[in-house]
Amino acid sequence: MTEHVPDIGRPDEPAVSVLQAGVVRRRSRLADGRELFYFDDPDTTLPDHRAQDLRASGPRPPTATMRHDVLTGEWITFATARQNRAFMPPADQDPLAPQSATNPSEIPSRYDVAVFENKSPAFGPAAEAGAGAHAGDGDPLFRERPAAGRCEVVCFSPEHEGSFASLSPTRARTVIEAWADRTTALSQIPSVEQVFIFENRGAEIGVTLPHPHGQIYSYPFITPRTRSLMTALEREGPDLFERVIDAERRGPRVVLETEHWVSFVPYAARWPIELHLLPKRHVPDFALASAAERDDLAVAYLRILKAVDRLYGTPTPYIAAWHQAPVRKARDTVRLHLQLTSPRRSADKLKYLAGSEAAMNAWVADVSPEETARRLRAVID
Repeated sequence: MTEHVPDIGRPDEPAVSVLQAGVVRRRSRLADGRELFYFDDPDTTLPDHRAQDLRASGPRPPTATMRHDVLTGEWITFATARQNRAFMPPADQDPLAPQSATNPSEIPSRYDVAVFENKSPAFGPAAEAGAGAHAGDGDPLFRERPAAGRCEVVCFSPEHEGSFASLSPTRARTVIEAWADRTTALSQIPSVEQVFIFENRGAEIGVTLPHPHGQIYSYPFITPRTRSLMTALEREGPDLFERVIDAERRGPRVVLETEHWVSFVPYAARWPIELHLLPKRHVPDFALASAAERDDLAVAYLRILKAVDRLYGTPTPYIAAWHQAPVRKARDTVRLHLQLTSPRRSADKLKYLAGSEAAMNAWVADVSPEETARRLRAVID
């Protein structure tokens, strides 16, 4: 049976909206009912009309199931439909490129930036949690619940290869506007507790599509990492982020500082390359970042990413994780911030998570944070 998937947009919301920085958002749908949004650059050359998705539509996969680990308190999602997702297709079969006569891709029209519901999501398509957790197999130790929520794909460019670092400042600003718009919309889903924006870059990270894109996960719970952060804020004080930023700005690990943002290698960096980027004032998520902060970020973020690639002269694999405050908790204390991490510890060596890190979450670092910051400052433009 096909699940009912509610439209999270407002019924009175226009099909075309002008956002900040002159970005235009156009609402559409794919053949199977999934929502699709085009975000046009302010200087776009695209026509107003967008083609319809005329592919034959099959049923969407059922919503995944989450199981509760009673020993850790964590929820583990079992999204078995993802086993069959695309894996390194050739350029002429790129599922994130605009559709053509020979490529029945996910996006029916030419675009600048496009966002659509993931065909094989970890969370959703059902957006409501239903009756909540219940005992799987009748045993109270084995609780499970639907993985309600939503997962979206953010296509940075129609090009087959690249990453956020390959974008122009104008296009980067369009993507940031899309992040803010989708954070606002996804935060309105009743079952969603946290919205997470990220980009995986490089085959070493496990990327299965070379197309420049990122993802948005809307979790029906607050993630373990954020819960740990909230505990630290309760222990150290609600102004913890402000104090950390002030202390790092006086130290040797700052890589870049602009009018609204500061980037540094953290004092206790775990990875060979690890960079944090934070707004100077308290901002809980992209939706509440000002236009000036978004404009400044488009340039600052590109400078950071290009510096990371200059360390070794070739593209560096990374995970760019944008941590946002939960939707309904800790909004006054958890600050929006980027945590960019890479396992690359030299030109031809990677750090693998072995026994201590993988089993015990007890990290042993290979490179000092001060050395990483020094090297990044030397190559940032």
